[in-house]
Amino acid sequence: MSHDVPYQLFQPTGGVPIKGWTHGVPVEEGALRQLHNTARLPFVGPWVAVMPDVHFGLGATIGSVVPTEGAIIPAAVGVDIGCGMMATKTSLKAEDLPDSLAPLRGAIERAVPHGKTSFRGNDRGAWGEAPNHVADAWAGLSPRFRAIVAKYPHLEQSNSVVHLGTLGTGNHFIEVCLDEEGSVWVMLHSGSRGIGNAIGRFFIEKAKEEMQVHQINLPDRDLAYLKEGTQSFDDYVEAVGWAQDFARANRELMMAAVLESLRRCRGIPPFTTGLLAVNCHHNYVAKERHYDRSLYVTRKGAVRAGQGELGIIPGSMGARSFIVRGKGHPESFCSCSHGAGRVMSRTEAKRRFTVEDQRRATEGVECRKDEDVIDEIPMAYKSIEAVMAAQESLVEVVATLKQVVCVKG
Repeated sequence: MSHDVPYQLFQPTGGVPIKGWTHGVPVEEGALRQLHNTARLPFVGPWVAVMPDVHFGLGATIGSVVPTEGAIIPAAVGVDIGCGMMATKTSLKAEDLPDSLAPLRGAIERAVPHGKTSFRGNDRGAWGEAPNHVADAWAGLSPRFRAIVAKYPHLEQSNSVVHLGTLGTGNHFIEVCLDEEGSVWVMLHSGSRGIGNAIGRFFIEKAKEEMQVHQINLPDRDLAYLKEGTQSFDDYVEAVGWAQDFARANRELMMAAVLESLRRCRGIPPFTTGLLAVNCHHNYVAKERHYDRSLYVTRKGAVRAGQGELGIIPGSMGARSFIVRGKGHPESFCSCSHGAGRVMSRTEAKRRFTVEDQRRATEGVECRKDEDVIDEIPMAYKSIEAVMAAQESLVEVVATLKQVVCVKG
């Protein structure tokens, strides 16, 4: 696919332009409405960039890149702060894997807590007691967390150390994949878990309270913001930065556990890793320089894709995923999509599809095939091929992956 201009241009009334890398992919009306609302905020600009996996979210659209000066919108970062991807290539080949992959999936599921079975204690998705390696990782994160809790004591009650090194629920996953040359990869998707959720929700509400105090009217109250120079802004930057570091450490711990499961799996020969490894956020905020301006760039469902930077764009379970190298496209603020993007809600997917549909869509993949994962069926997502075609000006493909094992939260 080629276009003279790689994006579609939208011009909201009273707002900055919206540049969408959305040629050939559907964009729902609700998402467009949210984008227009965001583009009208006085501190947003020089424009809003939209990725091809764009879809409706809380306040701010998933699949958007929002540059701001002098303020940050907590809902544009979201509540899964630091959510992202990690992938590593191994020296294993397809023929090194056993004929039956069920024991490997079982080993991964035992090694990494996932899902959720209880809101109070005995939750299979959390550690009952953090193992030593998790406790060691927490020791490095704990001092900054204690400084945050000193200001906001209620955050101490949120799951923190017991969620470090765990997968979570929803669209979070662990996969064993093969690339075009038959090399084995491990790829996973997760974020800052319960503590990141608590931090995100708290500061979204705090921003709403400050809008009321200062009698600031917004096109959508979920676009409430924190102004630079205030204590709340400084506290949010501190907390969100810490949660992003928690998320990165969370992925590293899980990756180590999955690789150890591979090593212990009967019949798999010794192997090495680190041939190519990527660890990237896709729900986060960072201070960056673009067009000679110092901006806070919020990527909600978007990955940084600076010149030569590696990123991960997963498809849905049953679809292909891509390791990509950024082209540093300036108008996207050096960004790309974070996945395929949903075309229907989880409720609609469960209403429309059956377990048999799920089995057919994930044929050849060792994964759960029951009613609890129908909401993650590939047909609930946009075509990853169309998404990749729409952003060929943003990234080049380094490797194409197809999962053979998938563990869902």
